[in-house]
Amino acid sequence: MTADNTTEQWVWLARIRRPQGRKGEVFADILTDFPQKFAERKHLWLVAEAGTPLAKTHPAPVEVDLVNHWLHKGGIVLHFAQSDSISSAEALAGLYVAIPEAQRAALAEDEAYVSDLIGCMVVDVAGAEPSGVAGVDVGVIEEVDRAAGPTPILVVSGKKGEVLIPFAKSYLRKIDLEARRVEMALPEGLVDLNG
Repeated sequence: MTADNTTEQWVWLARIRRPQGRKGEVFADILTDFPQKFAERKHLWLVAEAGTPLAKTHPAPVEVDLVNHWLHKGGIVLHFAQSDSISSAEALAGLYVAIPEAQRAALAEDEAYVSDLIGCMVVDVAGAEPSGVAGVDVGVIEEVDRAAGPTPILVVSGKKGEVLIPFAKSYLRKIDLEARRVEMALPEGLVDLNG
């Protein structure tokens, strides 16, 4: 079964890197905040990123059945019913494992998906908190590096270049996804150190 990529918003759960094993399993980077949810998901979709060479050979999302999965060396091994050999697994390299946006897990009011942060403006409100000033624009979140350690790192495109900001709860003041704005009280010098 295929779905029209233009009519549904997709949430990427993992990115397939390479074959893992001899029976069609693949090793993938985990992109979801909830890897434990793979245990509940039996139907997933394989999606190529738009505008990439892979999108030419995989123009539409394809539904697959998840037979088995396990965490392995910082990633996840996935076995789909439709992949039963090393060569079929090799053909999946570079594809994203996704679900329709409507199927993602519900969050508490003060939480946000990491993927929703991409494209948001980071605003440093450290000097603004007592005075009520709007804060200083640091830059736009380009990526979230979850492999750097226990705290995800926001990769921000700032005025002077790339800025790396720990996405620590102690810095976070407000996330406004509608306004595409993340307010953080950053330690003095952090932006200059990175930027």
